[in-house]
Amino acid sequence: MHILILASAFNSLTQRVHAELRDRGHRVALELALPGHSLPGAVRRHAPQLIVAPMLRTAIPEEVWTAHTCLVVHPGPVGDRGPSSLDWAIHEGIEDWGVTVLQADAEMDAGDVWATVPCRLPPVSKSELYRGEIADAALEAVLLAVERFAGGTHVPRRQDTAGAADAPLRTRPYLDQSVRRIDWAGDSTLTVLRKLRAADSQPGVLDTLLDGEWYLHGGHPESVLRGRPGELLATRTGAVCRATGDSAVWIPELRPRRAPGGPPTFKLPAVSALGDRLPPLPEHPAPFPPGPRCDTWTDIRYREDGDVGFLAFSFPGGAMSTDGCRRLLDAYREACARPTAVLVLGGERDFFSNGIHLNVIEAADDPAAESWANINAIDDLVEAVLTTTDRLVVCALAGNAAAGGVMLALAADEVWCRSGAVLNPHYRLMGLHGSEYWTHTLPRRVGRESAERLMREALPVSAAGALRLGLVDRVVESGPERFAGEVAGLAAMLAALPATAARITAKKTELDRLESATPLAGFRERELTRMRRTFDDPGAPYHALRRSFVHKERPSGTPPHLGTAAVAQPGRIPTRADVT
Repeated sequence: MHILILASAFNSLTQRVHAELRDRGHRVALELALPGHSLPGAVRRHAPQLIVAPMLRTAIPEEVWTAHTCLVVHPGPVGDRGPSSLDWAIHEGIEDWGVTVLQADAEMDAGDVWATVPCRLPPVSKSELYRGEIADAALEAVLLAVERFAGGTHVPRRQDTAGAADAPLRTRPYLDQSVRRIDWAGDSTLTVLRKLRAADSQPGVLDTLLDGEWYLHGGHPESVLRGRPGELLATRTGAVCRATGDSAVWIPELRPRRAPGGPPTFKLPAVSALGDRLPPLPEHPAPFPPGPRCDTWTDIRYREDGDVGFLAFSFPGGAMSTDGCRRLLDAYREACARPTAVLVLGGERDFFSNGIHLNVIEAADDPAAESWANINAIDDLVEAVLTTTDRLVVCALAGNAAAGGVMLALAADEVWCRSGAVLNPHYRLMGLHGSEYWTHTLPRRVGRESAERLMREALPVSAAGALRLGLVDRVVESGPERFAGEVAGLAAMLAALPATAARITAKKTELDRLESATPLAGFRERELTRMRRTFDDPGAPYHALRRSFVHKERPSGTPPHLGTAAVAQPGRIPTRADVT
């Protein structure tokens, strides 16, 4: 079937729907809903059989929805309406939620129901939920709705008959800053965390701090530090700790409020954003490895279970700054000093990695120099993984990965991927050739022809598609909350296999053979030569593309590679052993 996706942005959910519809043999094209562009005209050009809108902030024109069936994803259960559905659910601490696929009509969120899927809302940030539990439910609902449409006999139900009797219609208003505002003395830590989580990653919680107005992004509880409500207590790896009425919270990122007529602002690590405003505060590092009773927040942590080590990391937005890469490399080296047979690298949920930190680069006094420092820092990390010969390294992708983050994963002996993850193994949309030893690892895994096509087409790849291509070795069929446990069990079995010792012994022999034939240093040197040329050229497209990405500028039109109908490319056929 020829399906047109309408979206306000090619965000994580839109990418997943795009990739998984292609996996199922549909011809899929995308059109961005942009000011000044005629959606009716675009739809006529595409002449789709069905329209799907995974993330659309504007109403579909009547000319379109009267001529085509338009399926709209609403991140709420049947009967819920309004632009801030998920925000309200997190703000109010609701645990049972859902996603509904509606048919577009004259009233927003009021159309007939084609599919609805329930989901749980664990106490994590909105962006984590959106890429995790919400995305899983949305994808299931979209596929069900598309199947029902293709069958030709399904009749969607009116909202007042589609839900349970105890799910009345309710339109919620936009959740504005007057409701999000934090009372540092009066709000409990739980309330503060709900407000912070409901605003992540947009729009943030507007607050006053050190004589400035800032949007606060992200929030994690602190179990030990205490102080006067609202007071800054300490720093940790770029985050600041702020006292509440009954404990404290860690805030990883801040964004200054945009001044009237001023340039757009963007998120940065809190310490970097505050700069000279920040008073002298103690750096309060988390213990590494943490003790059995240590439950404080940290972006890198390590634990062991028998012969398996687990090095978990979680950077906001999956972005790895120069400092983040260096700290993770130090932790990796410490983990490799431990007597384990298998080392699992990756977070317990959400992003694996999206490569270098474009926001930190954009804010640097010399973006070219910071780009160079950042790419070398992540290359150092990838090299350490590639040259580890005394144990098996598994990269476990709980969530999405892109660019250098994908290549970091490919440096491992095995790549395990959650079924809901989306991979973007390309660089060209940022005007970069790429590094992280990709010219070695990507062709080694998928073949030269497929590697060139992935880089050229620059399309998202689903977990199942990655398995077919050979990008990953195993897909773990689980929700976000169960992934870490599933990985732990699989890693324990891998460590116990008799063949594992032989594989470890063979790693050293294989690395020696590679170094004698095509040394790794040669791949890095050739990649970095091209990257350095780009970084040092003020006119290179990378600089404008980076600036546009960081400032969230709207594109001038739908990118050509998305506007052309595409289907999934064939690959090897996965076996049952590949999927757990």
